[in-house]
Amino acid sequence: MAQVTVGENEGIESALRRFKRVVSRAGIFPDMKKHRHFETPIEKRKRKAIARHKQLRRFYRNRKKQF
Repeated sequence: MAQVTVGENEGIESALRRFKRVVSRAGIFPDMKKHRHFETPIEKRKRKAIARHKQLRRFYRNRKKQF
């Protein structure tokens, strides 16, 4: 669980910014979005296949730039 203690002379805006940073580093938002709705096994396979395809495309695109 992400926690941020607010200092005596610290404004709420800066504490909120620090909290958002801690939450994003902890990976809470992607996990929350993933569990927001039920995902059928077919949808999960499709999502993972699309992600795998994107990752391979990025890999080969970056590989071409190196040479």
